[in-house]
Formats: sequence, structure tokens, C-alpha cells
Amino acid sequence: MTDEQLTADVREVVKQYAGISADADVIAADADLYASGMTSFASVEVMLGLEERFAIEFPPDLVKRGTFLSISAMADAVVEIRSRT
Repeated sequence: MTDEQLTADVREVVKQYAGISADADVIAADADLYASGMTSFASVEVMLGLEERFAIEFPPDLVKRGTFLSISAMADAVVEIRSRT
């Protein structure tokens, strides 16, 4: 999977679950999603969506606000989780 495809897939999950005011298709990859309206509850929904989309499970050390801060942070987390297996 290319970086572009990974980012596109993360954007789709964000679009579906984050409940942000900004358009997930055009928001900067490093934009703060919490500042765009994502709640802590929505970040859990995003995490579950990412787990389903990528067939991964977030380890406890990555279940923190910073992991879900931005599209790029989530893409990095997916890459890290995949590298651990």
C-alpha cells in the first residue's frame, strides 16, 4: 500500500466517524482534528474504524490523544502497528 492510499483510507475513516466541521477530503494531513470539532468519543469511533479498515488492533501505548490528533498521526500509527506484527 502506498502512502497516498494509506492517507486516503485514513481520510475515509475520519470522514465517516470523526464528526469534524472541516471537509476530510481537503483538510491538511497535519491539521488538528480536535480543533476541527472531533470529540474524545468520536476519536474512539475513529480508532475502531481504523482497526476494522486495516485489520489491526491499537495497543494500549498508542491509545492516546496524540495518536488521533491528525490524519498523518493516524497513518503513522497504522504503519507502526503493522511493523510490530
